[in-house]
Amino acid sequence: MNDDLACLMYLLAHDDAAEGPYDRSRTQLLVRAAALVDLALRGRLREDGGTVTVSGTEPTGDPVLDGVLRDAAAGHGWKYLVRRHRKRTLADVEDRLATAGLLTVKAPRTRLGTRRSTVTDPAVPAVLRARVCAALQGDGPVQEIPAADAALLALSAAGGIRSVVSRQDQKTFRARIDACTGCLAALAPGLEKAVRALPMTMIAAQGGMGGMGGS
Repeated sequence: MNDDLACLMYLLAHDDAAEGPYDRSRTQLLVRAAALVDLALRGRLREDGGTVTVSGTEPTGDPVLDGVLRDAAAGHGWKYLVRRHRKRTLADVEDRLATAGLLTVKAPRTRLGTRRSTVTDPAVPAVLRARVCAALQGDGPVQEIPAADAALLALSAAGGIRSVVSRQDQKTFRARIDACTGCLAALAPGLEKAVRALPMTMIAAQGGMGGMGGS
């Protein structure tokens, strides 16, 4: 649980005042991308000519990651997999956090509403934000930043999570954010491109470019 990037991404995106993610549509894509990065770091996803391939057949033991692995088995590109079943993945992440005792989840108030959630221990996301802040503002080489922290920083910046990366941070540390995002290319060039494309993907997902499928 402690190194589950999708769950950590959710905690970074959580907004207490909103009783849930800062933006549910954007967070769906962020947790999905985080799960793909996690699987690539574990050596379970690779890239062959732009197509994502699965390495190994054994389950990870993590229901979120196992669900994404099943989606990847059909052979698609990274951008497609970021969008695929993103609503389901977000719900799976919330369920996993609730099972771990880190989140309480309430049913929607109305039939068309969304789930409401509360982080049970505010210190957990606070420590996590401090980790990512250290990666952002540190003066050491980017190559020395833990891969998970670099990925969380790249995703937080791409998603515009202002509680993690402010607009001023985005300008001041542009080169460092860019370098952390570039580290993803070592895992798979297409994965880096998919993360860099997230801002446009998010606009499309929210209907700004005709909408996108995803369940």
